[in-house]
Amino acid sequence: MKTDMFSSLKVIHGAARSTALSVAASMVIAAAFATPVSTFAATPATTAKTSKHAKAAKKPAAAPADKVSSKKAAKGAAAKTVAAADDDAPRASVKRKRVTYSSNGRHHSVMRRVAYEPRPPTVGQAFGLHDTPDALMLRSSVAYVIDQNTGESLFDKNSRAVVPIASITKLMTSMVVLDSKEPMTDQIEVTDEDRDYEKNTGSRLSVGSVLSREDMLHIALMASENRAAAALSRYFPGGRPAFLAAMNAKAKQLGMTDTHFENPTGLTSQNVSSARDLVKMVNAAYQYPMIRKFSTDHSYEVYTGKRSLAYNSTNALVRNPTWDIGLQKTGFINEAGECLVMQATIHGRPMIMVLLDSSGKYSRFADATRLRTWLDNGGDQPRITSADAGGAGT
Repeated sequence: MKTDMFSSLKVIHGAARSTALSVAASMVIAAAFATPVSTFAATPATTAKTSKHAKAAKKPAAAPADKVSSKKAAKGAAAKTVAAADDDAPRASVKRKRVTYSSNGRHHSVMRRVAYEPRPPTVGQAFGLHDTPDALMLRSSVAYVIDQNTGESLFDKNSRAVVPIASITKLMTSMVVLDSKEPMTDQIEVTDEDRDYEKNTGSRLSVGSVLSREDMLHIALMASENRAAAALSRYFPGGRPAFLAAMNAKAKQLGMTDTHFENPTGLTSQNVSSARDLVKMVNAAYQYPMIRKFSTDHSYEVYTGKRSLAYNSTNALVRNPTWDIGLQKTGFINEAGECLVMQATIHGRPMIMVLLDSSGKYSRFADATRLRTWLDNGGDQPRITSADAGGAGT
């Protein structure tokens, strides 16, 4: 009797267990079909691992856990953030997020697409500067070209507009460093104080790296290395506060009345200027042979005390033999858009060219080429296309 009752209970228990497993399996399958296949992009290794676990699964799956991904995934996500924010780095239009979930005590990881996040409008776009028409259909909202010898304005588009200038800032940083007359052979160490805590951009120059003042200046100008510029300011007599004071004093000395600096790297929208002021800064920086040389180098290698790092110029035009560039600097942050300033000789005539708030990573270089072609053809189109000609700027 007891044996029969035990057998019956065993059968009922088995049936209940089978039903529970079936329900759980149905829920898992339904959840899988409810999520579009296109929203996932698992790696081959992840796919294989998931398949293996799927075959072995005989218990109800636990609810997906919303956790931070593994260290490797986090490192990849951080690298993507750096690429999007760092000066002149490629800007990705599609973003992915790695998520993990638990099943049968095991962790699974998949890549999930997240909604496309358009780049926020620049200051120039917010003020409608991109709506200003010009004869060359430039994609930069600010463009200004002058004859370096005579100061004659050859092309003017919103030259009085006061906008963020991003890493164009580093030209002023370099002049202040050289004006200090501190030994260029002094060794400078990168510390946590040189990290970017405003935009959280990264750097190949890790904390603890040690370079000479000259090497720091070289990669700050040529490759727009932000931590190098930050470290240079910290080693200034009186520290970074004294350095910033010297930057603004230098701007005032040069007659840059529309200009203000809040940091030495340009990774802030508070570093602002106008194209007319930047012409003055470029002309002043051109008087420093070291700035001319370092800013126009194609590539340079440094040893940090830990490893060697090879840097390349952020300006593709310096590698173009058809250009005769005597000084250049690029810049980018979201608020400033893509920026470029250059001293270049065209038909034996030295020019200073300023392009700010360009709408694409390479459009500033294309705009520079359009301007040069226009000058090559005699510059016979209207010179002044500025929406604020004669005005005080924004």
